[in-house]
Amino acid sequence: MDFTLLAFPAFTLIVIASLLLLVTRDNRWSILALVFQYLGAFLLIGIHWSLEMAASVLIAGWMACLILGVSILETIHLTGGSWQEKHQISPSGSLFRLITAALALLTVYSLAPRIVSRLPGGNLIQVWGCLILVALGVLQLGLTSSPTRVIMGLFTILLGFEVFYAALESSMLVAGLLAFVTLGLAMIGAYLVVAPAMEEAG
Repeated sequence: MDFTLLAFPAFTLIVIASLLLLVTRDNRWSILALVFQYLGAFLLIGIHWSLEMAASVLIAGWMACLILGVSILETIHLTGGSWQEKHQISPSGSLFRLITAALALLTVYSLAPRIVSRLPGGNLIQVWGCLILVALGVLQLGLTSSPTRVIMGLFTILLGFEVFYAALESSMLVAGLLAFVTLGLAMIGAYLVVAPAMEEAG
């Protein structure tokens, strides 16, 4: 399977999913955006890694999404809440996030060619994808204090690192370690999401 042909669709998927994750306050849409982020990253990582190694990133990511989704659902059952975040984003807040994301995309567009020129065997679209994931993940961390959103931002940054690392080296050990880190982060996130709800219910 030639993943190079799927690089641009994967990049487009990553951009749309990352923007949706940044703007939406509905956790159902956020989990879905994460799922598609991991799918897009899997296609970009497959350019350099074998199918089995790239699939380890996808499977670990989808398992992390499942863990986080179940923890959010448990919180809803404990508190009688909803999938919506407590603090909604106003229309002006959403516009600010989109403008900030547009500036980040322009920065990535200008930096990527310089990075590719110094990266042996680098793919421009792959570098765009990893930089966008890192940039929008950092924005996510900087614009929220919600534990759920913070964990999603960390997932996005880590995924960007995985895409970038795949262009540098192919290591089964590192692929397994990154999958372990992703699942560990998901477990920590699940605890941070559920613990306050258990205290309220108790």
